Amino acid sequence: MGYVRDMVRRGIPGAYVLSLRIGSSMVQDVENSFFMNVNDQVSEVCSQLAKNPHLKGGYNAMGFSQGGQFLRAVAQRCPSPPMFTLISVGGQHQGVYGFPRCPGESSHICDWIRKMLDLGAYSQAVQEHLVQAQYWHDPLKEEEYRKKSIFLADINQERGINETYKKNLMALKKFVMVKFLNDTMVDPPISEWFGFYKSGQAKDTVPLQETLLYKEDRLGLQEMDKAGKLAFLGVEGDHLHFTEGWFYAHILPFLQ
Repeated sequence: MGYVRDMVRRGIPGAYVLSLRIGSSMVQDVENSFFMNVNDQVSEVCSQLAKNPHLKGGYNAMGFSQGGQFLRAVAQRCPSPPMFTLISVGGQHQGVYGFPRCPGESSHICDWIRKMLDLGAYSQAVQEHLVQAQYWHDPLKEEEYRKKSIFLADINQERGINETYKKNLMALKKFVMVKFLNDTMVDPPISEWFGFYKSGQAKDTVPLQETLLYKEDRLGLQEMDKAGKLAFLGVEGDHLHFTEGWFYAHILPFLQ
């Protein structure tokens, strides 16, 4: 994130850039990205943003991988200060159903996470203490997902329509979604463009525009799409693999 922060500063001299951290140290921040309740993380970020005098007039937000969906939750739940543009770089907005790789693949953490997901992604203990379970979306168990997912099912309006969520998301001037065209980490990769597997199976996928979320306009995405507020970008490469040149050409304009 320090590298990205520096790119933004070089591209927009004088810009104020806040790199969010959850915890008192970088080590704690990494641990929290695996084990801290996502709803608590979102609340912590909302508090940080509200207390920051540099952001009181509004801000643009950029999230990488799961940070993209977490910042969308911030936009939906915490409209003050206002978020102008949300850039999701590889964010899994319909969740994941698979964990082929994870950061630190050689670490025992990855194997442990897979074991917990296999044992029961929707058990209360796993939901509350494993971040990846909180956006685990099982297309073979849609009803269980809707009932027991403590984070993703809520922000995706799976249990009912929270009009405040919809209103707050629609207040964005732009919602940019970046999909990595050769992604081997996110399953399915189309989740990065808000698509997902067809319900009841885990082979064929549908784009956002063919999902009930869009057709019923539960989050206002259909209306935002028609208004030109949604941007779908594709970049060659595996998860979070992009060049500085691509960043300056395709992402920086949304921040200016």
